[in-house]
Order: sequence, then structure tokens, then C-alpha cells
Amino acid sequence: MAGNGASADGYFALQSSREQRGLHVAVIMDGNGRWAARRGLPRVAGHRAGVAAVRRVVERAPELGIETLTVYAFSSDNWRRPAFEVRSILSLIGGYLRLERSTLREAGVRVEAIGRRDRLPRILLREIAQCEAATAGGGGLHLRVAVDYSSREAMARAAARAFAGVGPWASDAEQFPSPDAARRAMAEVLREEGGDVDLLIRTGGEKRLSDFLLWESAYAELVFTDVMWPEFGAAELDAAVEEFLGRERRFGGVVERIENAASPQRAQSSQRERGWVYPVEAPTHLIEPTQVEGGLAGGTADLGGGR
Repeated sequence: MAGNGASADGYFALQSSREQRGLHVAVIMDGNGRWAARRGLPRVAGHRAGVAAVRRVVERAPELGIETLTVYAFSSDNWRRPAFEVRSILSLIGGYLRLERSTLREAGVRVEAIGRRDRLPRILLREIAQCEAATAGGGGLHLRVAVDYSSREAMARAAARAFAGVGPWASDAEQFPSPDAARRAMAEVLREEGGDVDLLIRTGGEKRLSDFLLWESAYAELVFTDVMWPEFGAAELDAAVEEFLGRERRFGGVVERIENAASPQRAQSSQRERGWVYPVEAPTHLIEPTQVEGGLAGGTADLGGGR
């Protein structure tokens, strides 16, 4: 399927009122240790093999219309692992940033590390800073590397930033933000850091989010694969994006059907061939129940939660 399954053209939905944007794909790179164990190798060998998988995915991603790629390299909970494994993983992250820096810059990739930095080794902090500086002008893929990352902690930091000056967000009744104002403020801060996730992929056969981009993945399509991360490459990324393109994203609403609107452009993607249109971003406003005339009496409301 590699090379001819999904395409950049296949992602963009038909939206006259919205600016087209590329996909934000997040990846939980799981299965390195099990991949190594099955081959009688130390766990660190699996992490080394996983670095090659990162290279393959970063190279393929722009060809699929992926604008932002966020990879889960080291979670805040990973500090619980044996000290040797922790040092090895952090060393591999630093080595990747150092060795790939020139290649990434030439490819127009902009690298950004997300997560805590106060607990990282100084040598890794130096590699992060140098790679971010060297690739800052990249106008292509935005590669976000999550290191010492916890989504719960990220949301707490976002809340602290959003409400540092509580006054503008406060409701009339009290000096704390109303729920709607709080949601808007949080969304604004987190959007600055990377925006909503469209597709979240987890390799290795597990089916959980593991404290990764929880807010940003509220309406993400989830793809779980049994393929271990060291074996993940262009073909597997193509398959995940193709599955994404075959799904209908409703964001809790109703998808509008376009009749008699066939065109050569629409035929370029599976979404267009079906004639479906959906928003490329989650809705930023909600309709209040009081705005629905007549309530549910005599109506034909669809009570399904939707995707």
C-alpha cells in the first residue's frame, strides 16, 4: 500500500468557509521492548530500532498531507523504568536530534520538543535547543517530540497560563472563570502548542491513550495496530491514514450530504467520492438547548452521540 494508498489530496475536505489545513497525526510509539525480547535482544536494542522507524515516518508524512506529527518519545511515567533504560532512551533522543539535525533542516522540518525540561539531562537540553534553533525556519512538517510529557500536567500548566489574570475570564457572578470561558481559555492556550489531533495511532497492540494529548485528541480518530514500532514504516502509515480517510467525522453533529456535486477534484479522495463534507476542525461554539424551537416534542432529533 505504500506510495499509492493515501495521498495529500485525499485529506482536504471541501470547505468554502474554512481554510484548508493538513493533518495533525499523533503517534504512541509502543512495542520497542517486546520487539527486542522476541528476538532475544536487550530492550535498548528495540529502542535503537525504533529510531529508524521515526526516520521512515518523518520522511513519509509530508507526502500524505501531514502538517504536524507529534511522537511520544518519553512519558513522565517512564521515569519509573530501570535507570539504565531511562538513560539509554534519553541518549537515543539526543542522538537522533543531533544526527538528523541537518537532514531535518534541509527537508524543511521544524522540530519542537514538548513536555517538562527541568528534569532532563543538560546534554539533552543542549541537543533540543540546537535542533529547535537550526530548524526554526522550516516551513514543512512540524515535528513535535514529546519528552518527559504528561497530558494531565500539560493541561494543568495551560490552566495556570490561561488564568494567570483571572479578571478577563471571570463571570459576572464571581471572580473565577465560567465553565465556557474556562474551556475557551484552555483551548486557546493548547491550540497555540499544536492544535487538535486528527488521527492518533498507537502501535504494539495496546489500546489506551497513556496520558498523551488527552485534550487535543477529544475528536481524534483512533487507529490501533499490532505492528511493533520498530517495524512501522511508510506502508503502515499509509494504511492508518487511509483508514482515517474512510471514516466520517461528525464532531457530534450531522454530516451534510451533497447531491449531484461530482467533480474531478472530489474524485481525488475517498471522502470526496462519497460526497460527504465535514468540518476540518472541532466546532468552537455550541447551540444552547433553549435555542432549539419546540424542544423534542414531535421532532425527529437524532440522539446519537456521534464521533
